[in-house]
Amino acid sequence: MGYEQDERIVMTLDAGGTNFVFSAIQKNQEIIDPIRLPSNAHDLELCLQTIIDGFTRVKKQLPEPAVAISFAFPGPADYPDGIIGDLVNLPAFRGGVALGPMLEEIFQLPVFINNDGDLYAFGEALAGYLPYINNLLKIAGSPKRFQNLVGFTLGTGFGAGIVRKGELFIGDNSGAGEVWLLRNKLHPTMNVEESVSIRAIRGVYAQLTNILFEESPSPKEIFEIGMGKRPGNKEAAIEAFQTMAEALGDAIANVLTLIDGLAVIGGGLSGAHPLFLQKMIDEMNGKYRNFQGNEYRRLVPIVFNLENNKDLDKFLQGEKKEITIPKTNKKIIYDALPRLGVGISKIGTSRAIALGAYAYALNELDSKSKRN
Repeated sequence: MGYEQDERIVMTLDAGGTNFVFSAIQKNQEIIDPIRLPSNAHDLELCLQTIIDGFTRVKKQLPEPAVAISFAFPGPADYPDGIIGDLVNLPAFRGGVALGPMLEEIFQLPVFINNDGDLYAFGEALAGYLPYINNLLKIAGSPKRFQNLVGFTLGTGFGAGIVRKGELFIGDNSGAGEVWLLRNKLHPTMNVEESVSIRAIRGVYAQLTNILFEESPSPKEIFEIGMGKRPGNKEAAIEAFQTMAEALGDAIANVLTLIDGLAVIGGGLSGAHPLFLQKMIDEMNGKYRNFQGNEYRRLVPIVFNLENNKDLDKFLQGEKKEITIPKTNKKIIYDALPRLGVGISKIGTSRAIALGAYAYALNELDSKSKRN
């Protein structure tokens, strides 16, 4: 969409349960030093005032006026109307808080609020993984291009966002992409987040090593143990990530059955992909069996591990065929290999969310201008 050349400025916020980080973006670049303030999540009035103060401080540093405010905020929420529901990590938000309308009144600017998983996916689709892969396909001489992407975030929880042909799919209740609520293959009475999260990695490692959960190392430390870079139970560390991989692969396969697009993974756990990504891909390329005992593929397209060079080469080359158009002497070339790919973010989760927030605001402003 060319926003890397856009002169317009958008003020942004990265809203965590502990800290709020305020900034501003122009031409897809952060143009001020981020302002970090405590979220004051225990006190609604203090929390709201913190948000106002943060954006006020950003505004004073801008070289020219901003055209919008755009940021990710936890849900549940009515995002299009800017109303925040009852939050777990920000317990002061209860009963519906009209955060967007409040900021619009104070700053006299359009305000756009979304889920972080949605904005992560939007940033990856417009300025991250989707154009990165399509450019590699172009360089390889492939006619194949991807238009759809699902961005998954692995960390404290399991989130996602869906982008179709450059448009973010939010849903009628601002609830599209709530993948954490998918059924857990390993524990069918639970949601998948119980096996795809920081607590899941720590929990499996604790169980396998007969220690208390509170004594379990961080996922980063468990990853280092699994890679042989830190003392500990290497087999248990590897198994912790492999267990997550099975549940994660099942969940992503379910999503891609409906979306049929690329998948990109970000979030704090994505850095441990050497211990889980291939196992996850194998799960996605698995098979079903019917009552007659016949096997068939779980997904019609073949799923490639785009962090593996051999897989990436096969993915980029595809299977170009020349065929004759019936009842003519003309020939055409097409790619006969239905395929999907899964890779790890190249721009980082925080940057993808910021770029998603920026692009979403400008896209909405441009769409409104065309409608008017």
